[in-house]
Amino acid sequence: MRTRILAFTAALVLAALGGAVPVAQGAAPAIPGPTCTAAEGTVEYDSSTGQWTCKGGEHDGELITES
Repeated sequence: MRTRILAFTAALVLAALGGAVPVAQGAAPAIPGPTCTAAEGTVEYDSSTGQWTCKGGEHDGELITES
């Protein structure tokens, strides 16, 4: 009985965390790559986060959505 309660609680916690991650990612401003380069920025890959970002220009630090 205790094992079932523990497993159910763990499943609820994981479901709550899994649902919150896409919301947090979607909250960050994101732009297309050509918009970054048109505003005198460069598109660079950040290996620590695994994401493409705009460096310099008007959109410095913003995430890149597409190339």
